[in-house]
Amino acid sequence: MATTHLLYLHGFRSSPQSAKARMVAGHMAEHRPDVHFWAPQLPPSPRAAMALVTEGIAGWPRDTMAVVGSSLGGFYASWVARQTGCPSVLLNPAVDPARDLARHIGEQTAWHNPEERFFFRPEYVDELKALDQRGLPPGGPELAIIAKGDEVLDWREMVARYPQARLRLLEGGDHGLSDFADHLPTVLRFLDLA
Repeated sequence: MATTHLLYLHGFRSSPQSAKARMVAGHMAEHRPDVHFWAPQLPPSPRAAMALVTEGIAGWPRDTMAVVGSSLGGFYASWVARQTGCPSVLLNPAVDPARDLARHIGEQTAWHNPEERFFFRPEYVDELKALDQRGLPPGGPELAIIAKGDEVLDWREMVARYPQARLRLLEGGDHGLSDFADHLPTVLRFLDLA
């Protein structure tokens, strides 16, 4: 069934101003204005972030919605997909953010606006653990785009975490998927948005 509602979830310290989020938003606005697109600014608290998303998609049709998530947003996308049964696209998804972000407790700067600061609190690590979907079957069809050249996350962990996903494993690349324009058509086809 064609996607009518699309959710985009950004990563840690990122925003809806990321290159990938803007690329997806621009494509939807230009080519698929009939699709409801939402890329919220997620708060630093994982619990608050998923509460915001849950409220925002409460009225969305479960059989025609989809979620795309990058890095920490990919971790969140797995959670959303499990709750809704929708397809998900995971872009260099975080596998164990509770482990990885524990060393980032304290004041952080926003990637797209270094003057904007936020606090990553110790309790957020437990909130991430509570959202972990590892070991559970996927909520719906999954596409994982994973770069072996990711300088932040281990590509082997990502591949192992998503054994049922349709996998696009990139030689080289980087964490931000700076060549995302090359992969956008694959994402769109997978979500029946091409």
